[in-house]
Amino acid sequence: MSLRFSGKTAIVTGGSRGVGKGICLALAKEGANVVINYNSSEKDALEIKKEIENMGSKAIAVKADLSDPQQCKHLIDEGERVFGNIDILINNAGTWPKNWIVDIPLEEWNKTIDINLTSVFLTSQAFARKNIEKNRPGKILNVTSQAAFHGSTTGHAHYAASKAGVVAFTVSMAREMAKHNINVNAIALGIVETDMTREALEKNIDYYISRIPLGKVATAEDIANIVTFLVSESASYITGATIDATGGMLMR
Repeated sequence: MSLRFSGKTAIVTGGSRGVGKGICLALAKEGANVVINYNSSEKDALEIKKEIENMGSKAIAVKADLSDPQQCKHLIDEGERVFGNIDILINNAGTWPKNWIVDIPLEEWNKTIDINLTSVFLTSQAFARKNIEKNRPGKILNVTSQAAFHGSTTGHAHYAASKAGVVAFTVSMAREMAKHNINVNAIALGIVETDMTREALEKNIDYYISRIPLGKVATAEDIANIVTFLVSESASYITGATIDATGGMLMR
């Protein structure tokens, strides 16, 4: 099956580490140009850029704090300035703070919502405006979580709430964007081994494994392979869907 990424450009938020890194590399392997968004990990982003260029694809690294509306817009503008067109937006960036509900400071709540949900709105809005203006088709994929459906049992209620918002926003956006030939979907992740989850996994691996029917934690590559298909031309008849990639934690 040809996924037909040659000549296309994808923006990956939070692309310098973890799942985002895996997605950047998978898309580049298929021939896409990649915009690697990072905030604090410039060294990691530049290393991925070099790795992509060694594959024969093109990439740029763009610093943007996604809690800042202007920087969200800047990310989309910079991708288009360099590559001339932006065909794919993958909203992957996220934060996973831990606090029980009675202890969550308002600042932490607001930051979680800003990064995990509001940034998805802002980057998607900027992407949609440009593509609609140019009558250009596109694909948006939002990374959400099984916690959007199950809630949190481990002190991440604000994370779960933000990810539930992503699911509802994905459906609404898919309905509005369909007439503009912009597909909008989401992927719900379970437990993935990344820098963000490593400490929790090391402390309580048996608990997390017990929640996964397939009996193993996902790798970034596992998720990247699914994401790559979902933003390919081969998946063009899918829109408004949330695909479960949880090893069976989420079965619907």
